[in-house]
Amino acid sequence: MSNQSNTESESRIAVFASGNGTNFEALVNANLPAKICVLVCDNPDVPVIQRAKHHHIPVILSVPEKGVSKAAREQSLLENLTPYRVTGLVLAGYMRIVGPTLLSAFPRRIINIHPALLPSFPGRHGIEDAYKAGVRVTGVTIHYVDGGVDTGEIIAQEPVYRTDQDTLTSLEAKIHSVEHQLYPKTVRQLIQKGVL
Repeated sequence: MSNQSNTESESRIAVFASGNGTNFEALVNANLPAKICVLVCDNPDVPVIQRAKHHHIPVILSVPEKGVSKAAREQSLLENLTPYRVTGLVLAGYMRIVGPTLLSAFPRRIINIHPALLPSFPGRHGIEDAYKAGVRVTGVTIHYVDGGVDTGEIIAQEPVYRTDQDTLTSLEAKIHSVEHQLYPKTVRQLIQKGVL
C-alpha cells in the first residue's frame, strides 16, 4: 500500500520511532493526505527500520554519541531533514526527549502518542504504571510536544477499560489497538487543519 495520497500534498511528515514500529505502520497504511517522507530512528537495530525499508521510506539514524550534545545531535538531524522539506514531526514510540533545537524549528508542529490518559502515568512505562496502580480506566493520549516528559497540550484522548480478566499483556494489546486507530485519525485531522 502506498504511503502517500494520489496528489502531491504540501504536508510532508517525518515519523520518529525507537522500536517495533506498529504505530509507524498504522500511519503508513492510513493513506493520509500527506507524504511520510522519512523515518528518524535513534537505534540502528530495531524492527521499525525494516518496516520503513519495506515501504521504501528513507531512514535517518540519529544515535546519541558520547561527547556529542543533544543540541549538536539535533542540529545535525535538522540538516539531514532539510532535503525532505518536512512540515511536521510525528513521534510514534520515540523514546527520547525532544530538545529546544527541534522544538524551535517546528513550533507546535511536533506531536506524540502516549499509552495512558495524561497527565496520569507519563514516561516510558505508561501502560505498566497504570496496570500496577490498578486503575479501571486508562487509555491513549495524543499531545503536542514541549520540553517536558509527556507534558504538552492534549489534542485527543480515548479511554481503554480494564476488566478483572485483563493481564498486563491483554491490556497492552487493547491500548495498542486503540492507538492504531486514534493516531492516524488525529494526524489526518491535524493535516487538514494545517498543523502538520
